[in-house]
Amino acid sequence: MKRFGTAILFVFFTGSLLAAEDPKPLKPSARDKCPVCGMFVAKYPDWQAQVIFRDGSLAYFDGTKDMFKYLFNLKKYNPTKKPADIRAIYVTDYYELIFINGREAYYVAGSDIYGPMGRELIPFRKEADARGFLKDHKGKTLLKSEEVTPEIVKGLD
Repeated sequence: MKRFGTAILFVFFTGSLLAAEDPKPLKPSARDKCPVCGMFVAKYPDWQAQVIFRDGSLAYFDGTKDMFKYLFNLKKYNPTKKPADIRAIYVTDYYELIFINGREAYYVAGSDIYGPMGRELIPFRKEADARGFLKDHKGKTLLKSEEVTPEIVKGLD
């Protein structure tokens, strides 16, 4: 099993300790596409995720699975960026349908709920919501962002 360096994952999911307040999440336009699958993101507001970089550029996603694919292979999808360039990560809470901090979210893998790209990592702001969903929807695993691995994401395809 391929492992990522602790330092890289730390930067991915905690961000810089010196960072100012995270920027607010933005709504994608009708023309914004997911850099991983090419789908138009605005068509799936209940599943959207985004990564905002320190230079103000961003990437929109039609689900958290594609967002993690992007993060785990940033060199492929956005070769001009490094993990240290990431300022904020947002995902859509499954129940509340609001953007939440993707670094602090709880993710359920292996449930009977499918997103636009099939099996999905389902994000929640509250651990209690994630645990209830896990039970109600036959989820297999409850994870924090730093526990999501490329192998887990690949297993959803």
